[in-house]
Amino acid sequence: MKIVCLLGSPRPGGNSATIARHFLKTAEGLGAQTSTFELNRLTYRGCQGCYACKTRTDRCVVQDDLTGVLEAVSGADLLLLATPVYYGDVTGQLKSFIDRTFSFLKPDFHTNPEPARLEPGKTLVFVITQGNQDEAKFADVFPRYDAFLKWFGFAESHLIRACGVSQLTTAEVLAPWLRQAEETAHQVMA
Repeated sequence: MKIVCLLGSPRPGGNSATIARHFLKTAEGLGAQTSTFELNRLTYRGCQGCYACKTRTDRCVVQDDLTGVLEAVSGADLLLLATPVYYGDVTGQLKSFIDRTFSFLKPDFHTNPEPARLEPGKTLVFVITQGNQDEAKFADVFPRYDAFLKWFGFAESHLIRACGVSQLTTAEVLAPWLRQAEETAHQVMA
């Protein structure tokens, strides 16, 4: 299984990245091939709304550090997205990537029963962390992005959501979500 992980946090050792890396370590132990992209280390722009991916070519025409990331995601069996919640949503780094996935949709995506250019059947694992302990807060983040990715042909999705974590969170506090990451890795690799 080919797994591509996108770390959306500007903190490479933050909670979402720690949980994602634990998932990857478990999956690698089960035979997965993994690649990780720290979005904050890349130089890229968001979608330019040029529609060239619908009129002139079948991919995004913007050439920057996301070009290879989009190709890697296209070839992956599983996409692992990891992000803290910033101002009630995914980070700007991850949102700009998600906007660029517009190129994954066919020109007639509004009416086509198979709107995506991606091979169907991919799996999504979404790691979301937030400082707010109230699980009702920001509960809409995952369903919103999950719906878009299902449109792209992602057949299966899993959420690992850690509430009430911060920069000061210890590995002991993260332990339940690290176990969930291991369990999820075993489930998707079965």
